[in-house]
Amino acid sequence: MNTEVIVTCFLIVLARIGDVSLGTMRTISVVQGRAFLAWMLGFFEVLIWVLAASKVLNNLESPFYIVAYAFGFACGNYIGVKLEGYVAFGRQVVRVFSHRGAELAALLRDRGHLVTTFEGQGREGHVSLLFIETRRRLTPRLLREAAQADPGCFYMVDDIRLASQPAPIHPTATGWRAVLKKK
Repeated sequence: MNTEVIVTCFLIVLARIGDVSLGTMRTISVVQGRAFLAWMLGFFEVLIWVLAASKVLNNLESPFYIVAYAFGFACGNYIGVKLEGYVAFGRQVVRVFSHRGAELAALLRDRGHLVTTFEGQGREGHVSLLFIETRRRLTPRLLREAAQADPGCFYMVDDIRLASQPAPIHPTATGWRAVLKKK
């Protein structure tokens, strides 16, 4: 094994990490309906893949290239999932079941979350169901806040594929603004 083989193996691993990571991001973009982003990611994914695959296929007598190709694929899956979790595209709805619903809803609203509550009956009596729509990136923080406020709460998280925008909040005019609005 010489320096050229080592450098080529390293480049194959990097290329596979790149194209598989892009493929992971592309797949998630497709699922979320982000067509243009999926198109761009797919273009670069296949461009990189063709370069890496052609180097391996033109040198099948070298097992080092094949192992580098497989190793890069495995690493690319791992890195792609981690990268997607970091980027965290999209929005989610968090459903929180709590026996302290009013208190929890007020706390979450004070922290800037949009919360809708419903009252219900659970196995252990009265329960509130809180629906909270949030950016996916903020979901872990929201869950920590809810669990700190009510350690006994139960939650479920779902990705949102399509949702209308909430109506803007317009505070009621008071003081001189109210006088001007009446005219």
